[in-house]
Amino acid sequence: MYHKTVKPKKFLGQHFLKDLDIAKRIADTVDACPAIPVLEVGPGMGVLTQFLNQKPRELKVVEVDFESIAYLHEHFPELDEDIIEEDFLRMDLQRLFDGKPFVLTGNYPYNISSQIFFKMLDNKELIPCCTGMIQKEVAERIAAKPGTKAFGILSVLIQAWYSVEYLFTVNENVFNPPPKVKSAVIRMTRNESTDLGCDEQLFKQVVKTTFNQRRKTLRNSIKPLLGESCELTEMPLFNKRPEQLSVQDFVELTNLVATQL
Repeated sequence: MYHKTVKPKKFLGQHFLKDLDIAKRIADTVDACPAIPVLEVGPGMGVLTQFLNQKPRELKVVEVDFESIAYLHEHFPELDEDIIEEDFLRMDLQRLFDGKPFVLTGNYPYNISSQIFFKMLDNKELIPCCTGMIQKEVAERIAAKPGTKAFGILSVLIQAWYSVEYLFTVNENVFNPPPKVKSAVIRMTRNESTDLGCDEQLFKQVVKTTFNQRRKTLRNSIKPLLGESCELTEMPLFNKRPEQLSVQDFVELTNLVATQL
């Protein structure tokens, strides 16, 4: 199945997986969310696609690289209509499966993995489950617990809506070309939250503002939102640094900030 016919392009962040056992393991991560369609982002030469395609569910793949598109049409003629030449970050996901929910998966291009997950969050009602392979460091950030160094913006924004499982680590040598970093496979599954209990836009703003100065206590890092002298900041909560707060603490902080705006 694996032919070296598509040249990995650096500007697209392409690293083609060549280990079929790992490809199958990644494809099997979607089984935790059965019976709904699957969208694969960045299939390249279809190393993951071949295993996803064996599953009894609807599959579409989206790829921005014209060479890969030609390769996929040649090797997966049965997917013809479902091979989409587009930029995932610019797609209207509502129209993909007629507004039906789907699983998002892929061996994601490392240079845009965070943007992919921000898009997932914007479409969280459509994406009950997202799995796939990303840079190990990004996976650790997404799965990080409060109080750890890796805990940050991605951790809070994703964990507010998804349960995160760090599944396994993947070595550099199973790729062509080998990336300079290790990779990891994760799965994010929508939690029960339908409403955060605070203003969602403000929540994002509070999380980003405080983590942008993560070494400072909240009393200092929240100033861009609350101004210099705000009585609120005398509360004990404001003695903490952002990575010490849970998602729920950020919800409470957002509601406090909202009273001042």
